[in-house]
Amino acid sequence: MKFIDEAVITIQSGKGGRGCVSFRREKFIPRGGPDGGDGGKGGDVVFRTISQKRTLYDFRSRRLFKAENGGSGEGNQRTGKKGVDLIIEIPPGTVISDAGTGRILKDLVDPEEVFVIAVGGRGGQGNKKFATSTHRTPRFAQPGGESQTLILKLELKLIADVGIVGLPNAGKSTLISVISSATPKIAEYPFTTLTPVLGVVKVGKGDTFVAADIPGLIEGAHKGIGLGTQFLKHIERTSILIHLIDASAINKDSPLSGYHAINEELALYSKNLSEKTRLVVLNKLDITGSKEAADIFIKAAGNIEVLTISAATGKGINRLKQKVALLLNQNSER
Repeated sequence: MKFIDEAVITIQSGKGGRGCVSFRREKFIPRGGPDGGDGGKGGDVVFRTISQKRTLYDFRSRRLFKAENGGSGEGNQRTGKKGVDLIIEIPPGTVISDAGTGRILKDLVDPEEVFVIAVGGRGGQGNKKFATSTHRTPRFAQPGGESQTLILKLELKLIADVGIVGLPNAGKSTLISVISSATPKIAEYPFTTLTPVLGVVKVGKGDTFVAADIPGLIEGAHKGIGLGTQFLKHIERTSILIHLIDASAINKDSPLSGYHAINEELALYSKNLSEKTRLVVLNKLDITGSKEAADIFIKAAGNIEVLTISAATGKGINRLKQKVALLLNQNSER
């Protein structure tokens, strides 16, 4: 299924039914008086998060969502039918904002969250409600309340404990396929992954965490270059970032250049991202010459903790998973 993480839709609550103008008409009751019933309330528009949904794919073609109008009141004081609420199902992690102003209206994170975005119009009162001792035969009723129409932007931000970031071809897809049951596309060329991939990682007997493979970032990603902003937003909810670096591609004359490039993109996009706990991991230690390059990088990094792995052979993977689990536990205790 294609990954759709943004959509603009129009929603409209139901209009309230109008009140009824009616008078009781029975053979032996010539002056029965007003008996017009009230109109029914219009249906609400409600968002509900469903765990089974992973994308905003359902909104790729349908853009207008309308709740049912309330029914008109009837004689004999019969109230009009209440409009049926419209429930729109979306994946957890969806941010709802005003498409015109950008103002965030609701951030729905947890499964089975419910949010009423537009309330249906009230039902109009029938002429029975307007009868008084001095005005016994009102020949008017109240119209139904108007519906609410909103143009909304839906934006999905993946919910994961750990985000794996790095330059293209750092080995992120291979890593998440090794540490979890996720099956991303893997190939020896940049931008193999065009959509974020989630995987559940098991550590030991009981601990688990969710990792997201974020497609390769490049210089200018914070401006949207290389679809950067579409990818960066998916790591805003993560607790920890694994900064994965291809050890075989390290420039020995400037070993930290790639590392600093990713850090700069994160900081330019969001201060929150730049302050997240990060674990630097050098990958592809199975390739000839990468061990020497890794040593140069570690020396230049100074006090920064660096792990070395080979996702292709599995070397260092268990230590990496245990370290991530430890950092997650420490973050949750703060």
